[in-house]
Amino acid sequence: MFSEEHRLAGVAYPEGFTAAGVRAGIKKSGNLDVAVIYTEKEAAVAGVFTQNLVAAAPVHVSKVVVNTGTAHAIVANAGCANACTGEQGLQNAEKTASVAAQALNCRQDDVVVASTGVIGVNLDMEKMEAGIKNAVSKLSREGSVNAGNAIVTTDTYSKACATEIEIGGKTVKFGAIAKGSGMIRPNMATMLCFITTDADIERNLLQNALSEIAEVTFNMISVDGDMSTNDMVIVLANGAAGNPKITEKNSDYEKFYSTLKNICTELSKKIASDGEGATKFLTINVTGAETFKDAKQVAMSVANSPLVKTAFFGEDPNWGRVICAVGYSGVKIIPEKTVVKFGNIPVYENGLGAKYDANELKKVMAAHDIVIEIDLNIGNVDATVWSCDFSYEYVKINGEYHT
Repeated sequence: MFSEEHRLAGVAYPEGFTAAGVRAGIKKSGNLDVAVIYTEKEAAVAGVFTQNLVAAAPVHVSKVVVNTGTAHAIVANAGCANACTGEQGLQNAEKTASVAAQALNCRQDDVVVASTGVIGVNLDMEKMEAGIKNAVSKLSREGSVNAGNAIVTTDTYSKACATEIEIGGKTVKFGAIAKGSGMIRPNMATMLCFITTDADIERNLLQNALSEIAEVTFNMISVDGDMSTNDMVIVLANGAAGNPKITEKNSDYEKFYSTLKNICTELSKKIASDGEGATKFLTINVTGAETFKDAKQVAMSVANSPLVKTAFFGEDPNWGRVICAVGYSGVKIIPEKTVVKFGNIPVYENGLGAKYDANELKKVMAAHDIVIEIDLNIGNVDATVWSCDFSYEYVKINGEYHT
């Protein structure tokens, strides 16, 4: 579904979109740090944001833009979160939108702004302004890779994908870039995700689709259990594909919804797999729950357990840590009915440790991708959470992050 060629085109793959990423000097590393995504044709806009009550200035500004229903551009920077920066931070976020609007000849409330990086530091607006103008001058259909690289922080790579489908006899394209590696927790994370499409869809339907999909994709990942101040997912749909406008939940909507969900799922997995210092990608499937909330709560309890994470880093099949996390999750379970498997190998059942082939289990624990199956056997609702292990490198990265 997601070809390499399309992935490289990313957010500039859909018709009418261009992108750029430039070096403005905001990052200490000197890498690319300002990105611009633009559509001349007005786009319907939808967004979901961090639920952290200490939200960064760009989150507040971008919520206003999303509430207008339309947008033309996204401006993002890495290296400075512009969070906990008071009135000055809010002014800087608004100035970012203003500078971009002037350079792109659109309204200020048509510009979504996003930031990621160190909390409590003011944006260097002289560098930011120069970076925005430079990025606007370099906007192109080939600019998505640089834009993706300009928003990463501790990521080992920029996440991206793109695809196309047919709706109403027209080819409809989708593209995306995302970043996220640490401070990843459900209800969004230190995560920025920008999705573009040339589909023509009514704005409220677009928002409903994104909100629903985020609940089962981006809100189902956890690297370290910390919730950031800056997270957002933004979708721009400019209608350039010329498909009959999607105004109701019909077959065209279902095609659109399914594709958007596939993109969000793909990016969620990439973010969890690329957790800071991660050496293992953990998929936690909880089945047999009474409600989705219960299934998710159990899965997250396991995903957020430092003891579980370190056990998998050490390739230690310590199932006791997993069933312990299930037990304290706050969800009513029946231990004698609960079954835990690593890979397809039962390690806990009937309230006791199961007998297993140690050599076969060793192979499971040595793999990069590991599936933890937890069957509660008290209902028929499932949930899947994606996570990773804790390594020595995670401690090193976060011990030195601010300095």
